[in-house]
Amino acid sequence: MSRSLYAALLLLSLIWGGSFLFIKVLLLHHVGPWTIVFLRSGFGLICIVLLMLLMRKPFEFRSIPWKSVILVAMVNMVLPWALISFSETRIASSMASVLNATTPIWTMLVGLVLFGAIFHRMQWFGMGLAFVGILILLGINPVSIISVDPVGFGCMLLATLCYGFGTQLSKRFLSNLSMYQATFATLLGATAGGGIMTAIVDRPDLSVVFIPGILGSLIGLGVLGSGVAYILFNYMILRGSPEFASSVTYFVPVSAIVWGFLLLDEHIGWNVLTGLILILGGVFMANQRRTVKLAG
Repeated sequence: MSRSLYAALLLLSLIWGGSFLFIKVLLLHHVGPWTIVFLRSGFGLICIVLLMLLMRKPFEFRSIPWKSVILVAMVNMVLPWALISFSETRIASSMASVLNATTPIWTMLVGLVLFGAIFHRMQWFGMGLAFVGILILLGINPVSIISVDPVGFGCMLLATLCYGFGTQLSKRFLSNLSMYQATFATLLGATAGGGIMTAIVDRPDLSVVFIPGILGSLIGLGVLGSGVAYILFNYMILRGSPEFASSVTYFVPVSAIVWGFLLLDEHIGWNVLTGLILILGGVFMANQRRTVKLAG
């Protein structure tokens, strides 16, 4: 993997480190899960459109495979975003971030079963080691897992399974698009899908967008966490691999802790440093060899 891909991985983890917090803030303001999907997609879409116009990147609407784009947008954005938002009404953000870190494992399993991918022992070992690092970093133990709300737990796991499918589908169907086109098209599809579900299920008062706390969270979650973030994410999928891109979820809890240390002067203990070492080592080992496709 090139240095630019690792740089994108680091930057994306820093951006997504605050996403669970932004979602929690919106939920505390009684913004419904589908409304969160619609608004974060919409803010992200505005961001990518402005960026493409300023940078003079071509949209090339006719070259976009819209049926595939809609499928990817539903599986990789709309469904998991709604499930994550709902799960955070029932489980803690820290537990949600741990379950979110199962995404790379699901991505590998989906690639193995449905997309003919072959993985070496070192890749499986690296992914497993990184996940152990997450458990140590956040101090998760069997007692804390057993006490978790089963509905919230299940919704979060289903969201990560969607991410596993969606990431593989992105590589398969959107490889001919630039990272800007892929981000624009999928966010457009997610905005449309989220808007339809919002109108049917939530029926919100969208004037809440202008409340300072909500607006700030939507800018963080939409502009940064959806617009800028998915440019980086699609770059890692298209130039790297779905498995490498999904490994960003290992670093999201680390980034959240780093932000807490820098902004809130929170303490960083031995478990954080130990977990970080295991995560870094695991991700490095897992990406020493690229995924190989079966012939035919």
